[in-house]
Amino acid sequence: MAFTLPPLLYACDALEPAIDKETMSFHHDKHHQTYVDNLNKAIDADAALQGKSLEELFATMSTLPKAVRNNGGGHWNHSLFWELLAPQGQTGEPSAELAAKIDAELGGMDKFKADFDAAGAGQFGSGWAWLILQDGKLKVTSTPNQDNPLMDLADEKGAVLLAADVWEHAYYLKYQNRRVDYLKAFWSVVNWNKVNELYEAAKG
Repeated sequence: MAFTLPPLLYACDALEPAIDKETMSFHHDKHHQTYVDNLNKAIDADAALQGKSLEELFATMSTLPKAVRNNGGGHWNHSLFWELLAPQGQTGEPSAELAAKIDAELGGMDKFKADFDAAGAGQFGSGWAWLILQDGKLKVTSTPNQDNPLMDLADEKGAVLLAADVWEHAYYLKYQNRRVDYLKAFWSVVNWNKVNELYEAAKG
């Protein structure tokens, strides 16, 4: 089965003012579609890769073609990213257990947000900021390009709980070079309901 572009769960203008309609439209309909198309081409070219899930491919990503790494990561990362966003008023909040864990292991919500923003702002060039569960502990990390913490080649591996795309195409139309402003606005549309769901799955 070919990989396909997942539909957004909200309208392209539903995240305004944090993320504008034009950016969402280009980001989802154009950029993500390109990752899907190029991933399918790369998989079609190698029978040994056909029928495998992205998670299965990530387990041996260091041995696979760069086209699979870049586009497979791009597809998985973005598919999750859309679910980690929600219109204001529908974002929920961290569960009591997750909030307590953030307090105990990351120094509280304010420090966690500051460290997450720093991870995203400090990622040279394109990449992602992540909150992961690593050996039962929360950790903030980042990856370049379309790499992610599930890949065997990641410096920091773990189950993903939250992700922020810091490629310029994620924010440049509205924020230009102000990546820090984009990251600050990102918190207003974080879908904590999804984060909680991922945390429950990861700890289990």
